[in-house]
Amino acid sequence: MRAPLSGQDHALPRAGAPPRAGAYPSGEPIRGVVAVSHSFETAIGLRRLLVRLRVSGPTAWEHDAEAHDLMLFAARKYEALAIKHRCDPTAGAAAAFEAMRTYAVRTADDPWAVVTMAVKVTLIAEERADGLLCSVDQARRPEISRHHDVRRFCDTEADLPSFLPALTVGPFDPDEAPPTGAYEAVDATIDLFTALGWPRDTATCALDYISARLVESGSRPKAHAALRRDPTARALVDIGQEAWSTVLRIVLGNPNPDEACTSDGHGVLLRLLIGHPMAELLDDDLLVFEISETAPRPSVRIHA
Repeated sequence: MRAPLSGQDHALPRAGAPPRAGAYPSGEPIRGVVAVSHSFETAIGLRRLLVRLRVSGPTAWEHDAEAHDLMLFAARKYEALAIKHRCDPTAGAAAAFEAMRTYAVRTADDPWAVVTMAVKVTLIAEERADGLLCSVDQARRPEISRHHDVRRFCDTEADLPSFLPALTVGPFDPDEAPPTGAYEAVDATIDLFTALGWPRDTATCALDYISARLVESGSRPKAHAALRRDPTARALVDIGQEAWSTVLRIVLGNPNPDEACTSDGHGVLLRLLIGHPMAELLDDDLLVFEISETAPRPSVRIHA
């Protein structure tokens, strides 16, 4: 025969009601009794609160008491997750606030599940952003987040070439010829034009003018487009438009994208810079012919 319920048993709260102070003698809820202190802790309650805050105006989140309790609850709920991802303990609450204001959370079957996933994604992005020294938006992109965290050279005692093989430099060979510099390439081009019939002063003036515009524009296609319409350059070398266009194509390369990876697309200057010898240029019969044909011809006066 069961013993009658004691007065303390009658003090137990009904299911779904918030616990009263002193309701549990041991300080813990009895099995089978679910204690819910706020309605927004459930999916339905959170949805109702978010909808009410949405229709209440832009200042509802600032002045609503239940919204204040919701953010305190979110801060406690996601504090451990934020610490796990090495973020500020309040970063989880901030991410939850941004997620709760979206349409997807208000209309989800389980709003808390959507909020938790959004908070997790945001915290992972913040952790990656701290490691990559970039913004959170950049850390969300797969092509950025796939890289490893930034590391300082002083953080490792390993030999740098062993740590990063890209820093390995081959042994110095004193007999190896140094690479062609920009000034050497221009001088070699002037010598080439001079050897093929151009007056040295005219070739020097033309190449210096082209080089100056190339430095100003920053790219060969831009310099070619600007010089092609420049009447001053044609007046300096005293040649026609067709010959001037040929000179630009020879020196700067063919601007046609289909010729970009060919010798004609590179141009004489680039070919000399990347190591093409002068003998190879002189073996190009078409190049030699075009340079010779564009050379300025001295004017002949006919006396009556």
